[in-house]
Amino acid sequence: MVNLALKAAENLQRIRENKPLIHNITNFVVMNYTANVLLAMGASPVMAHAANEVEDMVAFAGALVLNIGTLTEDWVASMVIAGARATALHKPIILDPVGAGATSFRTAAAGTIIDKTMVSVIRGNASEIMSLGSQKTTTKGVDSTNSVQDAAASACLLAKELHTILAITGPIDLVTDGSRVINIANGHALMPYVTGTGCSATAVIGAFAAVDSDFLSAAATGLAFFGLAGEMAAKAAHGPGTFMMHLLDALYIMTPEQLAKGCRIYEG
Repeated sequence: MVNLALKAAENLQRIRENKPLIHNITNFVVMNYTANVLLAMGASPVMAHAANEVEDMVAFAGALVLNIGTLTEDWVASMVIAGARATALHKPIILDPVGAGATSFRTAAAGTIIDKTMVSVIRGNASEIMSLGSQKTTTKGVDSTNSVQDAAASACLLAKELHTILAITGPIDLVTDGSRVINIANGHALMPYVTGTGCSATAVIGAFAAVDSDFLSAAATGLAFFGLAGEMAAKAAHGPGTFMMHLLDALYIMTPEQLAKGCRIYEG
């Protein structure tokens, strides 16, 4: 069995050395912060959503991150085009189905991307993830009305149904491929009070997937890294505003050795 703490450190070191380009088609609310998160951790972000360039951009990228937070029909089309190209090139695709289950448009858009591309990892809250399967659920805007524990029983079946890795985030994160289940206990209570932390976690998984072809491992170690950075940031923060600033600093200064020592990843 792979030691996931050591794997997390190895993945972070490889990101710092290789600076993988992460192509994001993401939402307006989080675009700037997500780019800064990727830069701080050592990756290279690009935010490109025009249909006439996404295929070229994907060809340069180490991973493609698709986020439906501020969705339009044109953006869905661009995501499908980019995803089809990434699938053909065997590039990892990370999907963040923001608000899936809240409206039929969002739920259908996420379903279209899943159907027409080979999504490597889907990262969302419990309600968003559960809305994607044949047993539908609803969400309250972009907030979850279900806990990670609510979703745990059906997560393995859903991962097999969707043929992908599911990363369900909450107080304790759950990552599964349908057979293996990994829990990640890193994070801090201030994280939900900053817009974009969930979306940034998805982008972080993209960076880890760019250097780790085991996407279950990539998702788990990426979430552990981001959660531990949240813990480090909270020690110096006075509230959400300073936390947001210190989170970027923590992503930048964390060493692979600190990550190996501080991550709390449990398989089984």
